[in-house]
Amino acid sequence: MRFAVETWEPEYGTPGDTDALDASTDVVTADVERPLVAWEPQTPPPSDPPEVVYFVDGVRRIDARIWVTGEERVIGGSCATVAAGTVACSHSTATVIDARIVRGVFAPPTEGVGPIETSAGVYEYFPVRSGSPEDLYLGIHERMTDLETQTVPRARSDDLIVFDGPLRRRTTERSVGLVKTQHVQYLDDTQLPVVGALGPGQRTPLFLIGSRGSTRWSWYLRLPSLRIHSWAGIVRCESPGAGTVEAAASFADMVTSNLQRFASEPHKESRAPQNLYPIKGLESTLRRRLGDQRLLERALRTAAARS
Repeated sequence: MRFAVETWEPEYGTPGDTDALDASTDVVTADVERPLVAWEPQTPPPSDPPEVVYFVDGVRRIDARIWVTGEERVIGGSCATVAAGTVACSHSTATVIDARIVRGVFAPPTEGVGPIETSAGVYEYFPVRSGSPEDLYLGIHERMTDLETQTVPRARSDDLIVFDGPLRRRTTERSVGLVKTQHVQYLDDTQLPVVGALGPGQRTPLFLIGSRGSTRWSWYLRLPSLRIHSWAGIVRCESPGAGTVEAAASFADMVTSNLQRFASEPHKESRAPQNLYPIKGLESTLRRRLGDQRLLERALRTAAARS
């Protein structure tokens, strides 16, 4: 029996599995840079590194599940802490330049729901659509995304901003979204083998996701890693869908070439190489600032007893 052991820790799932990808519901145009018959790995030309590369990320944690009692019903909610920040990498230095923390009550609008004051600080109220686990998770995630956007500096023309995850609404200039885990199949079966054929430092041709003014350029690239299977070290990048194909391709070449130096290694990072070293360091910094979950839960229980 032939098999390979994934380098990622099991709790993080897998970075990519072509047999488990869900079909994309977006409009995807794959022949924007190369005709489909000419799809093949692209090797970016050498390029000067950006003056500063900013990495933006966020973390979240549910501190306690709660129940809010109104006049006629009881609804579920969550008390959570989210944190976001930016690390600036220039030459051989990396510095966290911004880090923000927000504690929140996430529950649907109902009479009596609002901020919770505790001995550990105030949990602000953020309304969500319903008390379902899906809507609560979405509300927490959206708050984290908003907080990430607040930490983004104004980039110069020779800087680069890397968001951990899809771009979503974060379409600032010189920005790229880095998607570490692949859950959606954007390419047809005829183009997918090109992803598996990529060598370290190579990328696929560009493809365009979306339509009617809401578009983003996207491409796959391979980071340096032990190739235990065809998608090892693969990440997907996306940038705002503005400008010409030529400009987008030049930007993709620059990003592909420069991200290689930040790739992590398995003996130092459990999600190597996709979880880049600056992101790993930023995540560690932010998690330390979340506070002790047990103390926060105790403060929430005390506040509930006094309510």
